Amino acid sequence: MGFRVLFVENQQHLQLYLDNLKVDTAQGTVLFPISDIQILIIDQYKSTLTVPLLNKLTENHVCIVICGIDHLPKSYVLPINGHFAQSGNIMKQIQWNDCIKQQLHQYIVKAKIQNQLEILKTNHCNQAVIEKLTEFRKTVELGDQTNREGLSAKMYFREMFGDEFIRFDDDVINAGLNYGYSIFRSLISSIIVGKGYLPNLGIFHKGKTNMFNFSDDIIEVFRPIVDQYVYMNMKEELLFKSKHREELIQLATMKIEMDGRLQTVSNAIGEYIECILKVIELNDISYFKFPLPFVHKYDL
Repeated sequence: MGFRVLFVENQQHLQLYLDNLKVDTAQGTVLFPISDIQILIIDQYKSTLTVPLLNKLTENHVCIVICGIDHLPKSYVLPINGHFAQSGNIMKQIQWNDCIKQQLHQYIVKAKIQNQLEILKTNHCNQAVIEKLTEFRKTVELGDQTNREGLSAKMYFREMFGDEFIRFDDDVINAGLNYGYSIFRSLISSIIVGKGYLPNLGIFHKGKTNMFNFSDDIIEVFRPIVDQYVYMNMKEELLFKSKHREELIQLATMKIEMDGRLQTVSNAIGEYIECILKVIELNDISYFKFPLPFVHKYDL
């Protein structure tokens, strides 16, 4: 997988030239080796792409995100065939054991709350809220039957963004959260497909119209990365600016700590998915591990 993030914001024509993405702009022509590209974000509804380019990008498992006129991601482009063992992997995915899935969901919720706690502690938030989330984390049941995840999220978001904050309202904070989550979700989906699995067959998430149930299981522990950026950079903003979109995209190119090592976000996602697959296939929760929610600049 590549390392470069391309953010197309102006009206541009994109096409394939040999093994490069060719971008025609008012200032001239630029070439980017497709093998170097990790994420392509198209945030200009007048941009055009050629079919050969789309095919070459999907062959190389480039994460392609297409935004609408409101600048929010509207579509992901994913390859149909992602892995030589795809059919066998999908069959295993369909047959995943319900008991280990419930146990795995319990651990994912605990990990998500733990990362939320890390963010609260870093920002010196209310100690009473930290203690309550700590209690919630300790009392997550199998399959999270008492909805500790939802209760924690409600307290967490209100502590981060104020008592009046309501998730999914039409405001700048929610716009930033939604945008950042969508970038991570698209990257996760492309990695899942690259490993030969379906993003829509999940562990806990089972929405009939959701094409990304498995991706939504995976993203949970990564969400606090976006939360921290929005808290530090958008809490007092009135507008969702181009600068914010670019910086939220850059989060996916940085490094995070997992299993005591700093590694790129994409590598951490891949390792996290492998841990989850090992837990399921070996029926052994001891293989579960997750990343910390703090990004470090990735100097190439």
